[in-house]
Amino acid sequence: MLESIQLNLLIGSTVSLKMNRFKPSDSLALWRGHAKLWPLEMTVQEVRLCGLLLQEHFGEVVEKVGTELLRSGALNLRALAHQSGIQLDLVKKSLCVLAQHGMCVFGPGRRGPGGPVEYTVHSERILYMLRYPRYIYTAKSLYGDTGELVIEEILQRGQMTMSSTVKTVADRLTHSMEDGQSMEYSEVITAFTRLVETHFLQRCPPMDSAGAAGRTSSAVSQSPAPAAAPPAQPESFTDCYKIPQIHLTGRGKRRRSSEDGDADGRGAKKAKMDSAAVSGDEGIYWQVNFERFHLHFRHQAIISAVASKLDQTSSEIVRTMLRLSEVTTPANAAYTQALSANEIFRALPASYNIGRPILDQYLTLLVDDPMEFVSKTGDSGGGMYVVNLHRALANLARATLESVVQERFGSRSARIFRLLLRKRHLEQKQVEDFAMIPAKEAKDMLYTLLSENLVQLQEIPKTPDYAPSRTFYLYTVNQLPTARLLLQNCYKAVGNLIERRLFETKENKRHLEKSQRIEAILASLQASGADAAQLTEVEEMITPPERQQLEALRHHINKLDSSENQVDETIFLLESYISSTSSSR
Repeated sequence: MLESIQLNLLIGSTVSLKMNRFKPSDSLALWRGHAKLWPLEMTVQEVRLCGLLLQEHFGEVVEKVGTELLRSGALNLRALAHQSGIQLDLVKKSLCVLAQHGMCVFGPGRRGPGGPVEYTVHSERILYMLRYPRYIYTAKSLYGDTGELVIEEILQRGQMTMSSTVKTVADRLTHSMEDGQSMEYSEVITAFTRLVETHFLQRCPPMDSAGAAGRTSSAVSQSPAPAAAPPAQPESFTDCYKIPQIHLTGRGKRRRSSEDGDADGRGAKKAKMDSAAVSGDEGIYWQVNFERFHLHFRHQAIISAVASKLDQTSSEIVRTMLRLSEVTTPANAAYTQALSANEIFRALPASYNIGRPILDQYLTLLVDDPMEFVSKTGDSGGGMYVVNLHRALANLARATLESVVQERFGSRSARIFRLLLRKRHLEQKQVEDFAMIPAKEAKDMLYTLLSENLVQLQEIPKTPDYAPSRTFYLYTVNQLPTARLLLQNCYKAVGNLIERRLFETKENKRHLEKSQRIEAILASLQASGADAAQLTEVEEMITPPERQQLEALRHHINKLDSSENQVDETIFLLESYISSTSSSR
């Protein structure tokens, strides 16, 4: 997990340097418009989870400001300070933190360009914080420790220049190396460039153009509640993935010891700012491209599903198709770009030892599979093939729903649920016959699923009076509303896990602080070359019962963290399916 970022550190180190970058624009996505898509009781779970994430990462002040904006929608500065009960200065700093991390936008309010600026919060960007460990782990698996630290630093600070990121990462890597070794800036620049080339990092959109667009659009609309326009996307300008020429040579520097760190801290900070002034990338800030990470997660889920449904060779063929089109395929596309069998064959790694006839057989197998992960669109070039992303996400979401029903209500209820998904509409007698379940048990299971909103009941009357004796009662499953229901339950589950983790940490705060103090003393003694007797004496300051309690606490915290990550995988899958279904309509 990333460490919680304190409000005063953010204001002092990063946010205050870039306050002048944020200018009012009309590109607002009002939370009220988003709330219309969800029932009120479900939105409460989302707001609760957003508040917990804000509190964990930024502290209570930012959490109060963010939660008030989520509940009230767009507010101007004074209204926000009045409703939240927080001092105006702290509200300004909190908004600056949220804007720095792309979670808050602002622009002309209901009174038009002459009125006060109003602020609104993007709940989806706040929920991305739940996925921060997964982003960092993905960068580590693809680009090693250097890529991991680059992503971690930018996630912690929201936006950073390339030169500042390179220096910070090089210093951290040098500190973890043995004495006499250091990390060259050129190696970090190489990792940063690879992340940009594969679109995992992107430039922040220029605020001048966004502000101009906002002033133009707000001049035309003078309505009391202006319609929300989509925010400026980084891909909308040509230099989104252009690497600047920076003048940066040297190696990372090892951290000073705590004794002389305070003495010359100001001088070190001044020297760092002076060196950054001549790097050549002033004003060019970079941010994490979350959509690119989500594209990678989606592809990995599809590849795993193909491997479990068919075999490893089929999954490698699908992996090659996705790799060839991952940068050129839009995030909300229903299909990847069409690829010929010749292109797929040439792109397959030689280690797979897949001949052309075998590739054609596998492609035919993938096309004929009922899951419909791959579709054939033409015959040129040995056949044109695409990966059906929307169908793949629908099948993955369907498997998730079936798994949830089976775990909660048993295999027989899951059999009824799968039957309704396949047959669409069935009467109770038909459900009993097709599922081969006794009438009494089938009736109880159907009513249980109906009470949990996993199954819907549709009435089709023969006559206008809706008489029960002349009405058909058909059971059905609407996959999209059911997925939305399960998504809100996942939000609630993650919120409960976070609250439990915070409670466990608070209850054992004294033991944790004592353990941290002793670990710091041990590290200091080891650095000064103390003998084993001194180290053992310090270690014995923790009694065996306390050590046992700390081990149990760490075990519980690890289980809670692991559970959060597992539920987040389900959240990502359901969000991807809902987004894909909405964009395809």
